[in-house]
Amino acid sequence: MPGLTAEEWTAVRLSLEVASRSVLVSLGPAVLVAWLLARRRFPGRMLLDALVHLPLVVPPVVVGWGLLMLFGIRGPIGAPLHDWFGVRLVFTTEGAALATAVMSFPLIVRAVRLSLETLDPGLEAAAQTLGAGAADRFLTITLPLMSPGILAGAVTAFAAGLGEFGAVITFASNIPGETQTLPLAIYTATQIPGGEAVAARLAGISFGLAVLGLLLAEAIARRMRRLLGHAA
Repeated sequence: MPGLTAEEWTAVRLSLEVASRSVLVSLGPAVLVAWLLARRRFPGRMLLDALVHLPLVVPPVVVGWGLLMLFGIRGPIGAPLHDWFGVRLVFTTEGAALATAVMSFPLIVRAVRLSLETLDPGLEAAAQTLGAGAADRFLTITLPLMSPGILAGAVTAFAAGLGEFGAVITFASNIPGETQTLPLAIYTATQIPGGEAVAARLAGISFGLAVLGLLLAEAIARRMRRLLGHAA
């Protein structure tokens, strides 16, 4: 990516860092929630399903505002974190990763849940008749078979995280070198007279990274399905 200034390189680096952190934060909980929604029936299941997918249907600014109310230094979660542990998420890179994780969380859940719902339950039942416990069945059968969904969901969430704007700017603000990711840098460039070339250059990078991420997600999913098919 020749021709980028130091500030533009920083925006690219921050985008990759924030998207990576967001996936690391949300992957484990997303797999657990997907498993609960696909395999368990319990009171409040429909409500949990709705809450999980809420970031897909509400404006991202609303999600950012909600995080600001909860994790701000005077919020019910943010205040104890700040007062007891000295942790501040608002207006930080970590806060940008949290906002991105919340927005991309449903993408991982949906991908993993679809993988789970296509699995043959007879495989787990057969393992149970052979004496395999719940943990053994999950680790040796369920987890490997749903790994294409996990990997595809993680890569898709990473690609989506590269483009997150509304929740990040609301919760983490637009601070160069701290929270100014690629979408925020593009927005900033469009507000500056003569910034069209910078905006176009950054938009091209953002587009390329997003397409690469989506192609990688599809390639990983297909590769894993082939491997699992041959193993079966």
